[in-house]
Amino acid sequence: MADSTIGEKLEAGLDKLSWSSWISLTSRILAVNILPLALLGGGIFYLDGYRKQLLDERYKLARIEAQITAEALAGATRERQEALLIQIGKEQRMRLRMFDAEGNLWADSFALDEPAFAFDDVGQDTWREDFAQMLDRAVDTIVGAEPIPDYIEPAEAQADSWPELARAREQGLSQIQLRDAPDGTPVINAAAPVGLKGSTLLTTRNAVDITETVRSARTTLVGAVFLALFISIALSLYLARTIVLPLRSLAKAAIRVRLGREREVEVPRLPERADEIGLLARAVSDMTDALRLRIDAVEHFAADVAHEIKNPLASLRSAIESLARVDDPELRKQLTDIASHDVRRIDRLVTEISDASRIDAEMSRAKFEPIDLAALAEAIIERREYRDENRNLTVEVAKPLGAANVMGVPVRLERVIENLLDNAVSFSPQNGRIDMQIDIEDQTVRLTVCDQGPGIPEDAREKVFQRFHSLRPDAEAFGNHSGLGLAIARTIAEAHGGSLFAQSRADGTNGACLVLSLPHVVENAL
Repeated sequence: MADSTIGEKLEAGLDKLSWSSWISLTSRILAVNILPLALLGGGIFYLDGYRKQLLDERYKLARIEAQITAEALAGATRERQEALLIQIGKEQRMRLRMFDAEGNLWADSFALDEPAFAFDDVGQDTWREDFAQMLDRAVDTIVGAEPIPDYIEPAEAQADSWPELARAREQGLSQIQLRDAPDGTPVINAAAPVGLKGSTLLTTRNAVDITETVRSARTTLVGAVFLALFISIALSLYLARTIVLPLRSLAKAAIRVRLGREREVEVPRLPERADEIGLLARAVSDMTDALRLRIDAVEHFAADVAHEIKNPLASLRSAIESLARVDDPELRKQLTDIASHDVRRIDRLVTEISDASRIDAEMSRAKFEPIDLAALAEAIIERREYRDENRNLTVEVAKPLGAANVMGVPVRLERVIENLLDNAVSFSPQNGRIDMQIDIEDQTVRLTVCDQGPGIPEDAREKVFQRFHSLRPDAEAFGNHSGLGLAIARTIAEAHGGSLFAQSRADGTNGACLVLSLPHVVENAL
């Protein structure tokens, strides 16, 4: 029970880690996975630099030792020289060799006494030593270390067989040469001239301690890498949990929405997370809300369509059924006119409904082009005058000084202006006037159509843009309008990045004004 409580507290503490809510998943994943690799790579290059530093220090020491030994040997008797070679070799664990002026070997500390050191027999290495040598070669390959020549005793004991001795004899200066022992440890040779008669000294040291120090540090590094790997795995599991759990929750919500139970689903928004998971959660939640609104709109639209079509169908059915029982020609003509009117009304409804249902999809695919809204409005008014669609009403247009350029689809914006004029004509009195004004202000083109009718009450100015909302004048024949005109016009306006709204006349007289507002496009930007 206590362990369970501790685990729950630990899990709750992990949940409260601040970095899990605002650092992006990409950054977290990279950090968790790069940590052990960065530690390993950095450690390898650090150890290589450390090894080079140790070798540099040992080079200096070998040069100094060779010079001091050469000075001690210079001028000494042969017996004294041999004694010094044995003594220094044992104390410093080195091999010392003397060569005369002709390059012949005449004294070797290993021949004068027991060898001070011996190379390990490669054939008898344990698996740990073999593994360590393999790691040495792998690290050298990774860091791009220069190849080191193998330490091989020459067949002839001559000074010229050793390049460092040859250089020391030629230049009269001490020389250093690094070689690789059979067991992979470094061998440092130092050559120095002895006295002024051409003799030379060669010291050989097997720097096993450097290899042991580097391998010990590498063991520590491997332990640190495994610790970092363990931490990385733990963080990866925690990171996976912070990703998987909310994704599972979102997946379950999406499945329930797909199965048609979207009303029961509360998609988690995860407001406390500012990473990609939080963005995804809020996007899915917003998408679900939009889907619900769209479903509601489709259901309402379908119900409205059924209601609007049902009325003329009922009237048409009644007229047709009555025709079979009526013999009076006048009454039969009236019934025929009613049936014909209902057929036209149904046809108009179907056309308007079809247009309203596909307008959103068409606008999303449409290609916009620059349009002078004032020129388009004038062309529409002229065409309506020619077709006598304005019922002898006067249409006055006030245009701006510059071009009222907007980006849009000409045929769709023409539909908006036509609907606004149709609405104004319907509500205007006989011999009245329709005022159209086009202004450019604040990077917006506003086209206002005002009539002299009864106006629109303030509480009904939004209702007129609802589908199938049709409040027509008493003098107008019933069924001549579907109630979709202004709804379609607003949809088109919003698809162009604009708006369509109703207001009262600015001069205070009776009448209504419908205002189309669209973004203005400067001619230089076209």
